[in-house]
Amino acid sequence: MRQEFTLTIFSENRVGILNQITTVFTRRHINIESLTTSESAIEGIHKFTIVIYSTREEVDLLVRQVEKRIDVLKAYSFSQDEIIYQEIALYKVPTAALFEGNEIEKLVRQYGARILEMTAEYAVIEKTGHKHETQELFDKLDPYGVTQFTRSGRVAINKLKKEPLNSYLRKLVKNGVNPDVKIDTQ
Repeated sequence: MRQEFTLTIFSENRVGILNQITTVFTRRHINIESLTTSESAIEGIHKFTIVIYSTREEVDLLVRQVEKRIDVLKAYSFSQDEIIYQEIALYKVPTAALFEGNEIEKLVRQYGARILEMTAEYAVIEKTGHKHETQELFDKLDPYGVTQFTRSGRVAINKLKKEPLNSYLRKLVKNGVNPDVKIDTQ
């Protein structure tokens, strides 16, 4: 049964690594719904957070294929109930729409959003939440003339008591495989 999975992939920061990773998805005809990449909590290690719809079997095979890439240290897959996640959305609306009534202000409060910036021409509203929540606010704001809308990719952490990557990296460091990674080996 196809369902939503979030993959976290840890790698060294090398030119072309994103292409190497996405090629694995392309070869398997798996569409990427969301992709976010940034430095991880460990110096020298980057984290990719990728959302896909697939079966458990396809995901397990995909993770093994991704891990075969030279610069990939480790990859994990998580189902929806194994992670905590958020996205961020920004909405740009004409300032005049704010002064035509208090409907936008009510929406901002109702959806737990906030106004980031206000100029004579526009206001920028920020909302964090799940995709359906940020989309719902867009649908409510759109009649007021949203001029720009953007949503980030997913950021996620797993619900495990310990980060499995830390244990994995400790083993690597202990065995002298990657001495450049700075991690507490205690």
